[in-house]
Amino acid sequence: MSLLNLSNFNTIRNLLFVVLVSFFSCAYAQEAPDKIQEGHAASDSYKLGAGDRLKVNVFGEESLSGEFEIDGQGMVALPLLGNMKAGGNDVRAFEKDVSAKLKDGYLVNPRVSIEVLNFRPFFILGEVKKPGSYPYVNGLTVLNAVALAGGYTHRARTNKVMIRHGNDKNKEEFEADEDGKVLPGDVIRVTERFF
Repeated sequence: MSLLNLSNFNTIRNLLFVVLVSFFSCAYAQEAPDKIQEGHAASDSYKLGAGDRLKVNVFGEESLSGEFEIDGQGMVALPLLGNMKAGGNDVRAFEKDVSAKLKDGYLVNPRVSIEVLNFRPFFILGEVKKPGSYPYVNGLTVLNAVALAGGYTHRARTNKVMIRHGNDKNKEEFEADEDGKVLPGDVIRVTERFF
């Protein structure tokens, strides 16, 4: 009798385990698409530009895949396709352009994925210890950029930092606080205090 109860207990325990795993899997599956879409939204808002290095992967076509850099005119030279305009596009739009070109006479159903390997640098000048060009990293803020440049000088006006986005055609500067977001190609200018 006790052996029968033990096997029922094990069966119930295993069934309960399966139900719990299923429940948490479903909860994660409902949550995961939102997280994925947030990641795409962040990468889609980024506009490609000169100096960005891309990894292009055409599934099943090794000769069409590889790493490519966007030149000064915003163009990328791709196998079979030649020069294509990438500058000013977001990653997903450029993926669609490449896919459409490959579909037009080359491949029946091309599956293309593109990711940015290296972003173009940002620039910092003014009252920092080491002004210059620095490699961009995701999530960069004004304070991080100042730290990369060796910190503020003793003459720096830390409450007034000017920034100009690299993709702004009007080349307008605006004031940013230390938590302000920096994008690839941005120019940061730390102003001087007068007292």
